[in-house]
Amino acid sequence: MANERNHSSDYTGPLKRLLAGVLVLCLVGLFLVWRIDSPRVERFRAQVVDRVIPNFEWAMAPVTGTINIIRDFQSYQRIYQQNQELRRELQQMKAWKEAALQLEQENARLLDLNNVQLDPRLTFITGVVMADSGSPFRQSVLINVGTRDGIVDGWAAMDGLGLVGRTSGVGERTARVVLLTDTSSRIPVTIQPSGQKALVVGDNTAAPPVDFIEDADQLRAGDRVLTSGDGGVFPPGLAIGQIAKDPGGRVRVRLAADYERLEFLRVLRNYGHRAITDPGHLITSDPIGAEAETLSETTSEASDG
Repeated sequence: MANERNHSSDYTGPLKRLLAGVLVLCLVGLFLVWRIDSPRVERFRAQVVDRVIPNFEWAMAPVTGTINIIRDFQSYQRIYQQNQELRRELQQMKAWKEAALQLEQENARLLDLNNVQLDPRLTFITGVVMADSGSPFRQSVLINVGTRDGIVDGWAAMDGLGLVGRTSGVGERTARVVLLTDTSSRIPVTIQPSGQKALVVGDNTAAPPVDFIEDADQLRAGDRVLTSGDGGVFPPGLAIGQIAKDPGGRVRVRLAADYERLEFLRVLRNYGHRAITDPGHLITSDPIGAEAETLSETTSEASDG
């Protein structure tokens, strides 16, 4: 009996070490595959997500419920401060209400005079947020719409209050939305009412900084930040947030979107920009040169005749 126990212990130790080594190798391989920046690997990740995530909704329910409970508990600590702020804002809103009604009537008259029409191409499709992969290195969410719904990379996503991010990595039934707070996000914006151009740069914080400002002295806290449409990244005029300054004096954006409760996202269909798939399309023919060549050939034929 003692010999049998010794033999079993001799096999148990190496087997545990072997299993631990295999597990570590699998985890390292999974980490490397998930971090490689390559179109093929991105398509592979999208296919894996399409296969795995929709079938694990039952497993995500307890995790999502626990996270919501923790967030609700943290929000109770801010209720008193918010209540005091709401009391002060209520006094201001009474004065603003009349001004807002007058501005609404004036805006309606101006729209009738200018015959303004909204761009019919900016329709949208609504998706449900299925998972949140927020981390110190990446800020993104996963929604349950994909190529079967006509979603393509680069389209803007909003939560009804403001711009949230853009689609990057679209599968058949899911799509990943990279948030404005991600370090890879660079959004050209216009600051109103001064009309200055700038760039909102993600830094994994709730209030991303604003860089490349033309004249920072003209900015005021509360100025609206909108997409400028430069570079064809986003349609112009999408609300991003308001200007604010941190204790260090750096200009930041207080985002309009509620990043704490992203449950539904609207993906704007934007067919305004044309993707160039053939490099030859970058080279256009010279109509003046072609006309001159045709005229020369006609003249030579006439002289020969």
